Amino acid sequence: MYAVSKQIHPPTGIEHCMYCHFFSTEERNVVIAGASQLQVYRLFPETEGSTGKGNEKQAESRQKKHKLECLDNFFLFGNIMSMQSVRLAGSSRDSLLMSFKDAKLSLIEYDPGTHGLKTASLHYFEGEDLKGGFQHQFHIPTIRVDPDGRCAAMLIYGTQIAVLPFRRETSTEDQQNISVSKSHSLTSYIIDARKLDEKVTHIIDMQFLPGYYEPTLFILYEPLRTWAGRVAVRQDTCNIVAISINLQQKANPIIWSLGNLPFDCIQVHAVPKPIGGVLIFAVNSLLYLNQSVPPYGVSLNSITDNSTAFPLKIQEGVKIALDCVQTAFIGNDRLVLSLKGGELYVLTLMVDGMRSVRSFNFDKAAASVLTTCMCMCEDGYLFLGSRLGNSLLLKYIEKPPDGADGKKDEPVKKSTEEPPVKKKRLDTMGDWMASDVSKIDDLDELEVYGSEMQAGTQITSYTFEVCDSIMNIGPCGQTVMGEPAFLSEEFGHIVDPDIELVTTSGYGKNGALSVLQRTIRPQVVTTFELPGCQDMWTVVAPATITEKPDSSEENKEGEEKTTSATSEDKTEADTSRHAFLILSREDSSMILQTAQEIMELDHSGFSTQAPTIFAGNIGNDKYILQVSPKGVRLLEGVKQLQHIPMDIGSPIVYCSVADPFAILFSEEGQVMMLHLRKDSFGTGTRLAVIKPQVSQKSKVLVMCTYKDVSGMFTTSSMEEEPPPPTAEPKTPKVETPSFSFNKSSTVDDEDELLYGDTDTSIFSPDESKDTGGSKVSSSTEGDKVQKREIVSTYWCAIYRENGTLEIYSLPDFKLVFHVKMFPIGHKVLVDVGHLVESSSIDKSDSFDKLVELPKVKELLIVGMGNKNSRPFLMARVNHELLIYEAFSYHSTAEHHLKVRFKKISHDMILKQKRMKGKKKAEIDEDEDDMMSDRLVSRLRHFEDVSGYGGVFVCGPYPHWIFMTARGSLRIHPMGIDGSVTCFAPFHNVNCPKGFLYFNRQGELRIAVLPTHLSYDAPWPVRKVPLRCTPHFIAYHPDSKTYTVVTSTQEPCSKIMRIKDEDKEIEEIKRGDRYVYPFVEKFSLQLFSPVSWEAIPNTRFDMEEFEHITSVKTVHLRCEGTVSGIKGYIAVGTNYNYGEEVTSRGRMLIFDIIEVVPEPGQPLTKNKMKLLYDKEQKGPVTALTTVEGFLVSAIGQKIYIWQFKDNNDLSAVAFIDIQVYSHHLATIKNLIMVADVMKSITVLRYQQDMKVLSQVSRDVKDLEIYSADFLVDNTQLGFLVSDRNKNFILQMYQPEARESHGGQRLVRKADFNVGSHVNTFFRIKCKVTDPSTERKASAAIEKKHVTFYATLDGGIGFILPIAEKVYRRLLMLQNVLTIQTPHLAGLNPKTFRALVVDSRTLMNTCKNILDGDLIWRFLQLSAVEKNELARRIGTSHDQIVDDLMEIDRITAHF
Repeated sequence: MYAVSKQIHPPTGIEHCMYCHFFSTEERNVVIAGASQLQVYRLFPETEGSTGKGNEKQAESRQKKHKLECLDNFFLFGNIMSMQSVRLAGSSRDSLLMSFKDAKLSLIEYDPGTHGLKTASLHYFEGEDLKGGFQHQFHIPTIRVDPDGRCAAMLIYGTQIAVLPFRRETSTEDQQNISVSKSHSLTSYIIDARKLDEKVTHIIDMQFLPGYYEPTLFILYEPLRTWAGRVAVRQDTCNIVAISINLQQKANPIIWSLGNLPFDCIQVHAVPKPIGGVLIFAVNSLLYLNQSVPPYGVSLNSITDNSTAFPLKIQEGVKIALDCVQTAFIGNDRLVLSLKGGELYVLTLMVDGMRSVRSFNFDKAAASVLTTCMCMCEDGYLFLGSRLGNSLLLKYIEKPPDGADGKKDEPVKKSTEEPPVKKKRLDTMGDWMASDVSKIDDLDELEVYGSEMQAGTQITSYTFEVCDSIMNIGPCGQTVMGEPAFLSEEFGHIVDPDIELVTTSGYGKNGALSVLQRTIRPQVVTTFELPGCQDMWTVVAPATITEKPDSSEENKEGEEKTTSATSEDKTEADTSRHAFLILSREDSSMILQTAQEIMELDHSGFSTQAPTIFAGNIGNDKYILQVSPKGVRLLEGVKQLQHIPMDIGSPIVYCSVADPFAILFSEEGQVMMLHLRKDSFGTGTRLAVIKPQVSQKSKVLVMCTYKDVSGMFTTSSMEEEPPPPTAEPKTPKVETPSFSFNKSSTVDDEDELLYGDTDTSIFSPDESKDTGGSKVSSSTEGDKVQKREIVSTYWCAIYRENGTLEIYSLPDFKLVFHVKMFPIGHKVLVDVGHLVESSSIDKSDSFDKLVELPKVKELLIVGMGNKNSRPFLMARVNHELLIYEAFSYHSTAEHHLKVRFKKISHDMILKQKRMKGKKKAEIDEDEDDMMSDRLVSRLRHFEDVSGYGGVFVCGPYPHWIFMTARGSLRIHPMGIDGSVTCFAPFHNVNCPKGFLYFNRQGELRIAVLPTHLSYDAPWPVRKVPLRCTPHFIAYHPDSKTYTVVTSTQEPCSKIMRIKDEDKEIEEIKRGDRYVYPFVEKFSLQLFSPVSWEAIPNTRFDMEEFEHITSVKTVHLRCEGTVSGIKGYIAVGTNYNYGEEVTSRGRMLIFDIIEVVPEPGQPLTKNKMKLLYDKEQKGPVTALTTVEGFLVSAIGQKIYIWQFKDNNDLSAVAFIDIQVYSHHLATIKNLIMVADVMKSITVLRYQQDMKVLSQVSRDVKDLEIYSADFLVDNTQLGFLVSDRNKNFILQMYQPEARESHGGQRLVRKADFNVGSHVNTFFRIKCKVTDPSTERKASAAIEKKHVTFYATLDGGIGFILPIAEKVYRRLLMLQNVLTIQTPHLAGLNPKTFRALVVDSRTLMNTCKNILDGDLIWRFLQLSAVEKNELARRIGTSHDQIVDDLMEIDRITAHF
């Protein structure tokens, strides 16, 4: 059995974060990593108006809130284990050091020429002699970098330290000797910590200390280990040692050591100068060590009384434990601590005159997300990365230190009187969507204002507020499929089931349900049958000028006077409403007026006798431009102002507008320009026709115009800066100072470029609407406040027959950018215009004809993202969509654009599906016929559809491309209504911020985007906060409700003991400072998918110490229904009393019944009715159903029960099995039992004989996380995921020799996913395809696709494929592994290889393809694709068809 596995939703949890100059020299980036994903963000100020409350200073600080903007993200073939940044000698940017599993280290840099990453050096320390004989390593390779950048150290295999020296800046006389080797680093070497003067083993943590002459590494280790249960006999086992690293001699003398530290030390932090020294965090204490002064430690709770003899002072008013703590310094003497419950504390080190720490001050500031990593961003900002909740960007503000407000004393009094209540309130203020973490006043200490003032350290308390958050749907514990509550009835006829995914996310107070829909399902307002329409446009018309002056015009033309403030408010909404809808047919046009109703206009200034080529607004939405094949009309509302007949030898086929310019383009490639100008007579405005001087050496095929407000498109040189090192950041905002035109360094034609001739241009550009805040003051890190203007500039892109793409400036048509062989799809588009001008052109033309170029059908340059500041170039080439993003690049060519374009990778396959028996050429014709001869633009830009801007891709497989101010390009398919011929945004009274589109049947749909989902995510998602940990979820199809199991944590002071055969609970009382353990309290709750609220009165609480282990929707036999089967909810539980009490459990069966809802509460129509509740002989660990019977795993037995009509269970059969079965899956009469240690067993239940028997089992031990089936027609595979993040596929093949007559399962395939998989779900393949009417073949109808969700927040699928396809794609995979460069030098083959704990006597089987690697084929250029396809003996189309087939049959949800 062969299969392909592909990740279709990237991991969203975050495990590492850094703040460094990674992409740019001007500003720093937040670099975050989670699993195999690396993302680079920048902070940009989002200015808000001052609130007017409080003093001036507060208003000032509140004014600027920073947000995160994603600059780029990268996928690696390996999980990032640890990450640090370092500034290498001679570099103006920081490089990243990343470590990967076992002992690999990569140094990665930003490459300004390609706007991507390049690997600077690779280090590999996986020699057998270092591993100490172990096959499997549990140690994480941890990187630490010397604060002065002299070297880096990586801890590998727990006791070895690999040292990586960096070359330093050298003086001139040394340089002659060194000029031979250019590398950044000297040779690395390894220190064996066991061979130092003190035997250092079991290293817990290490840090470099600042301020030493040589790099000094501080190591915390535990030579003789102990644990909590042995503390009575062995305690204080941790030691520290500091070694000085001499890089030349490779000598490592010990300069400081100390022993007998508490056994629970977990982390070390070096304290920056001027204080110096180190902080050691232990679970129950906090220590400060410095070489010159005696150690100082405090106890944080009363557990230290018995667990350590180390001298500790009691820290008053604090009762916390520091396990899982994350910390970041926000000053020389202040740190922020995030505890395991999400509480944020500010720790201040109190220093005396001798600069030694004399005491600690803890100040509880807020309750926030459960943090996995944190870093301080620029002053006043803190980034908290989390894999259990949404990652947050927090702003912290110092509260004024003097208690002058008078209000300050109240919280202090309160917190001393009733700490528990106060603490609880803060904890419930968790955040899921970055809501209410802000401004929690809580001062713990009053001594702040006492004698401490003279000590030199000032204590301030802080408030934290959330500025931004990054959505995380992980860890996905259990995922189920359900039906969406809302689906327009137009889509009711669909053959394939319409499903959404619901997954449990998060933990503790970050717990939530995530509702995911991969495709967009529009909410249809109404549908019209309008056959024969080929294209459509919506246009805005100004309201009747007398009553409602057009707000966008007021500031430009002084003629209109505003009547009153109210009318002004009204116009804001009215002017943007679309007034007319223009539909174009084969030989005529139809004009519809869109007000309350949509009516056809018979008499208007619009042309209706000919098809319309283009209709749109011009002159800041005041006028309408309508272009027909033979002429152009300018209208104001329905009134025609100007009609220009165009006779340029052939009909006009295309028009593109960049207000106030329009470019027309005829069938024969003639280009004309229209310019909207003021004039002194008549209507006051007119269109001037200009025939631009464009060379006709090669026919113009496609063109488009672009109005740039990002300031990136510029031909003037940047500020007087040195060349290349200062490549600009990729996405300069309006605020980045270095992009605007510097008037002093302008070239001669600059004024023409910037349209200084305002008398001819009707609107001077710097007043136009787009540059809303044209004067923006930007505060960079150096707080240099500069006022700049960014002016709109106008450009036109032209593609010619010989394969060149040219960009011209408007209106003077100067060539500023020139790329050859554009349709091939280069990784980076580099301007070669200045070379072309100097060389002879004829040679290049003849050369280009040798290569058959793909056909470019359409171009679009569009600004997206925050304030449209990120220009994207999109091109439809054959069936593909090329997307390029512009980035600034300092080139030396005069008068040429200072940009390059980088290709954005995406997985869209937009091709129409090939039907059997049709030749390729026919398909191409079909696809073009569908659109007739005219150039119908399929890339439709929209500014505001439900608040989102982006591009809609029409065609056989429609997609939405969104980009918000967050800066990530989000691509969502919309296959639900088949292919879409044309699209237009539509804002109307009855359809606010909606859109229109035509489907294949010629139906015009008026629709809106459902707003309950957030589309700025890898998949459209809705997160439902639960504020407690979700464990299981089950969908009940009969009542269309979800059963969710959640638990809350409660401190526990009871122990269950057995006395004289009876269980009794003993209360244990400890002191006030004791931290009690937490116990989970479970409950069951019904949720409705209509509003995603809990249905009132359906909560069912479990008993104390009772854990729910399994919840399933089971279909049991029931005589009351027609089918004889009814769906119930079955729950299995276990009483967790500890190791001395025998384990028991309960089995519960609920029916979800319909009742009369309470008035005003429509959700209460469903209730849970408990039908069966009995204690069992052992713990009930898993449940499922087979042929209408209930199957349960109780202890070490599997039972089969029949559910009787008197609501009782009678046992039918049982069988003994392995250690602990935690998962059961059934198909027909087969039961797969997954064991926590002993792999899987396959059982069969024969109903006629009432016999349950073992068919086969896997004899190798395997720690299984989850299991499901892989179904391909008649073949059945057993798929499991294990603790080492592997997928293993077993099959039952009794005829195979190694199966011993069928007693053993035969292993058929294995694959490493790179993330833990806890949940599988299976569904039959999609049989319909949006691009065709026909259904898929019978082979596909009987095939199932198995999806999985990971604990990192990723989703993927595994799909069985035919051997022929497998062989072809396997060859492709092998070629891609070798031929394409991989980021950080990682090898995909190693990443996907099976990971085992110990060497086994069997070969790995592979047989599962790596979809993530194969899909990279789509991102190669045309030349590379053809070359690779030729090398493996197939064609490029064949491979794309295989990938498309896999893509379309798995396009669920």
